[in-house]
Amino acid sequence: MPQTKKFTFGFYFKSLTKMLGAPRKFFSQLPREIGLRQSAGFLLVSSLFFTGGSLVQNIYPNPGVMGGIFLVNAIGMVLIAAALGYLVMALTIGKQVSFTRFFSVYAFSSGVTLLASWIPFFIWITEPWKWWLIGTGMVKGCGFSLSQALVIIGVSISVMFLLFWSVLPLVAPRG
Repeated sequence: MPQTKKFTFGFYFKSLTKMLGAPRKFFSQLPREIGLRQSAGFLLVSSLFFTGGSLVQNIYPNPGVMGGIFLVNAIGMVLIAAALGYLVMALTIGKQVSFTRFFSVYAFSSGVTLLASWIPFFIWITEPWKWWLIGTGMVKGCGFSLSQALVIIGVSISVMFLLFWSVLPLVAPRG
């Protein structure tokens, strides 16, 4: 991995190739001080691809608004998951890695899976794959044990599920 903190499309494609070919090696070689620009840039490019793919699979009356929703959802869910995972890490195991490094694991893992998530029914493949990649990143890139990574992921998914389930009555129409 290059030690630069600058995001380039060359960095994006090299990272994508390494993530697809050898994710364990990618995370174990991730520079200790990975820049936020690199991870966020990787996530942004993948989110834009996801947004474009999501828009072409259906005709929307206002594609600009829907594109904005898709983009905010793609990036926002990664931010929510990373922040929640970081909180769970701090509260359960107390091991401290920087949020930038922790976010990088989520950004690279989610960025790779976003490239196929827009395809109908692929969520059944990409969502477990994303969490496997996140777990791999926690173990290989952050130095957690497998059990620590499983606790962080399990509690995070449970809390997210309960959080979204609790707000569902506020946003879903009542019939």
